[in-house]
Amino acid sequence: MKIERRFAHLVVFSEDAIADALAKMGRNQRRVVFCVDESGVLEGVLTDGDVRRWLLDVDPIDLGRSVLEAANPDFTWVPADAPADEIAAAFSPRVQQVPLLDDRGRLVAVADRDDAPFRVGDRVIGGEHPTWVIAEIGINHNGSVALGRELVEAAASAGADAVKFQMRDLATLYRDGGRLDAPDEDLGSQYVLDLLARFELDPDDLYTLFDHAVSLGVTPFCTAWDTESVRRLDEYGIPAFKVASADLTNHELLVAMAATGRPMVVSTGMSSESEIVDCVATLRSAGASYALLHCNSTYPAPYRDLNLTYLHRLAELGACPVGYSGHERGHHVAVAAVAVGARLVEKHFTLDRELEGNDHKVSLLPDEFARMVAEIRDVEASLGTDGERTLSQGELMNRVTLAKSLVAVGDLRAGDTVRPEDVTVKGPGRGLQPDRRDDLLGTRLRRDVPAGDFFYATDLSGDAVAPRPYGFRRPWGVPVRYHDVRSILEASTPDFVEFHLSYKDLDLDPSQFLGDLPACRYAVHSPDLFAGDHILNLATDDPAHRRRTLDELRRTVDVAARIGGYFSGPDRPVLVVSMGGFTSDRPVPVADRAAMYERVAASLEVVDTSPVEILAQTLPPFPWYLGGQLFCNLFVDADDTAAFSDEAGVGLCLDVSHTKLAANQRGASFAEWVELLAPRARHLHIVDAGGVDGEGLQIGDGEVDFAVLLEQLDRLCPDAGFIPEIWQGHRNGGEGFWVALDRLEAWW
Repeated sequence: MKIERRFAHLVVFSEDAIADALAKMGRNQRRVVFCVDESGVLEGVLTDGDVRRWLLDVDPIDLGRSVLEAANPDFTWVPADAPADEIAAAFSPRVQQVPLLDDRGRLVAVADRDDAPFRVGDRVIGGEHPTWVIAEIGINHNGSVALGRELVEAAASAGADAVKFQMRDLATLYRDGGRLDAPDEDLGSQYVLDLLARFELDPDDLYTLFDHAVSLGVTPFCTAWDTESVRRLDEYGIPAFKVASADLTNHELLVAMAATGRPMVVSTGMSSESEIVDCVATLRSAGASYALLHCNSTYPAPYRDLNLTYLHRLAELGACPVGYSGHERGHHVAVAAVAVGARLVEKHFTLDRELEGNDHKVSLLPDEFARMVAEIRDVEASLGTDGERTLSQGELMNRVTLAKSLVAVGDLRAGDTVRPEDVTVKGPGRGLQPDRRDDLLGTRLRRDVPAGDFFYATDLSGDAVAPRPYGFRRPWGVPVRYHDVRSILEASTPDFVEFHLSYKDLDLDPSQFLGDLPACRYAVHSPDLFAGDHILNLATDDPAHRRRTLDELRRTVDVAARIGGYFSGPDRPVLVVSMGGFTSDRPVPVADRAAMYERVAASLEVVDTSPVEILAQTLPPFPWYLGGQLFCNLFVDADDTAAFSDEAGVGLCLDVSHTKLAANQRGASFAEWVELLAPRARHLHIVDAGGVDGEGLQIGDGEVDFAVLLEQLDRLCPDAGFIPEIWQGHRNGGEGFWVALDRLEAWW
């Protein structure tokens, strides 16, 4: 059982709208809110079940009505001063949160049946949430407020989520009032007392540093070494308490902290397992919300003594989020702890390891701390789940390139039955995988399969989708290459085709492929990759790379213009370009983007683009190139993409998949980004997406709400043409494109 005395995230006013209550329920992840009047008197409890019952009973449904209409006024409650066993007895399979009321019926706390998430402020810690990284400043400010401010600023810049300090009331904490000249104190105690006497900041100075941390978006919290410090920190409103390893057995102090209702982070160094068990029992009986940190309290700690595997045992003992507080040299062990299960990481932090004080010697410098944070985030991203293995989008792409397929030995006709001698294994992996041979043998074909062509899953299922006439409220097209443009135009009647050129295509003579085609318009997509692992990048500051990029872009413009001789228009075809801005190791700082955009604009000014209408394609945060993933810095965020479009006078190709992935990665509203980007879009790539790098998914197979998106596009860019940009959509005669168009036609 946990008792939450900081419960604003669980409370709505009775006159609030049901829609607002539902939003708060989603944010608090508890599926419950408590409805109070202006005096704090509890008038009703609203759960998911209450909402469902209300929806069934009302007509019409109006989520703007008062939340009290749907709330349950006959709720279970317990007096705030009830003993723990009485509170526990109120829980049931139906009641997982029990309101605790004072004698006037006001809500003063909420008891939760152990599944309440551990949170500090608005931050939920544990489970699948990002690791909470703490810069332990302690007394490394050496008694200087100015140094303390520098430490806070450096920690914020290095990516710390929180900064931790220490507060002591020396007069009450130590016997003899903390006298330095006590004749019977040993040398170690005298050393510590001397440092504390000189380096402790008074409470007001610490409050100043706390406020400074908040102003920088970093959570301050503090170790309270005594009950007087608990009182002072509670009055300040500290977001959380830290319990030092030395105080794990100080149950009186633990109970005093728990009584404030503030979350507690408890270090377990210097403690036996039985002491940890007793500590947990004390915390639970006090209704505390807590996390435990595994720790070895030596400075520096030998690697052989760290025992990271104990994190698993600690999680069992505490039934809570666990973390790691490290005093060893370096930061690599802290990163490893995240892989073992730590969801909080604390490391000492300093600006100079040569400063006086033993904590400085085991502290990380700002650049080291920043590397630790970056590596922790990499480890988090790599952890995944223990569910069934699935292929990543990058693996799927590489599988097409590197794997093998079942292909036809000779020409086969519709109606033929596939025999063993009709099938061989060849690369690449665009068709059925070799392990499907037995499934294929004996199949009666429903289509002609030329010699050397692939067999596909639809040859087994018979569910192939054939092209047909489509009707849309805007121009629509299909991606093509030279080799398949004729078959695509003979199979369907698009308003235009979009040539997706490879760098090899730039060397070909278009007349070999484009004579006597059905009447149609056209667009062109520039190659991104060129011979010698060269990626088109107009933002580069490397002179040689820039010269090569400009040369390749000029060649592409020339080819795009030459293709126009075989089509009915337009006079200036759209040329979609991925403008660049890629890095291989890390994203660049946001402040560096402006200079990169300036280089893109400058590059476009020295290329004669008059034969085409050049468009900047919106890009994903993690593009796939050269068999792996890069970081994209430009044309990802909606604000700076729109600003570039306006300032440079360059229209956009809005790639739905790319922008959805970027919004997911940035935690932004995709719909809001569309509102900003679509008015600047002259061309559209319509395709689904999932996660942060699942691009090119079939329509309806990802996370895009197409009913909402297509309404926005009709309103914001009604004349922009589109193609279904499905990854590998050209396979099996363009099957992926026809499926996409079928599905889109239901909305458009």
